[in-house]
Amino acid sequence: MQLSPNYYHDRVCLNVLANSIDNAKAIYEAAQSHVVVGILSKNYSNNEAAIVDMKRYAAAIDNAISVGLGAGDPNQSIMVSEISAVLQPQHVNQVFTGVATSRALVGQQETVINGLVSPTGKVGLVNIATGPISSTLPAAIVPVETAIALLKDMGGSSIKYFPMGGLKHKDEFEYVAKCCAEHDFYLEPTGGIDLNNYEAILKIALDAGVKRIIPHIYSSIIDKATGATRTCDVKQLLAITQKLVG
Repeated sequence: MQLSPNYYHDRVCLNVLANSIDNAKAIYEAAQSHVVVGILSKNYSNNEAAIVDMKRYAAAIDNAISVGLGAGDPNQSIMVSEISAVLQPQHVNQVFTGVATSRALVGQQETVINGLVSPTGKVGLVNIATGPISSTLPAAIVPVETAIALLKDMGGSSIKYFPMGGLKHKDEFEYVAKCCAEHDFYLEPTGGIDLNNYEAILKIALDAGVKRIIPHIYSSIIDKATGATRTCDVKQLLAITQKLVG
């Protein structure tokens, strides 16, 4: 069972949602396996139900699953860690304070575990108070470099930069990308990414020299009528990725 994502040219792996196993299979095929398919823990009433269902997804797409919180909900942090310990997925989404728990419970270094940090409106600074308790209190604003070091201390693989609002925080994102490249850390741009701005966002990370990038493209490519991610859009995202990575 493969425990790490299948990056295109070892640089980029898409992260998109699926609303069914059939949708997940279609996404996996459309992305030519360069994808982790997000399944949200918030959609399940308990750990057991999540584990049973997510195992079915994992079996269908060579374990290319991403265990999600659900709109970055910090209250899902413990559930994500506990089910990931059993599932051993390729990718885990975590709030900043949940990273160490997830790494300890998965018990290996191959699974990518991100830590959620948020823009502050100031270049070079991020908010790390994204946990279930800390997110209800005044922001904990630290230098990007320090946030990366703390995530490394906890066993994290990458910064999940959320909510980006597409290119709303472009200058801040450029600095985050530069720091990730300089400190050998992965980057996961998230929030407001669509087919119109994906190329610009990915190019910033690639040009900065980020080793590995996992862009999250969610609601913008979901068919509102069916709730399924559009595979034609996934193909377009892959084509953009291939063009930029070369």
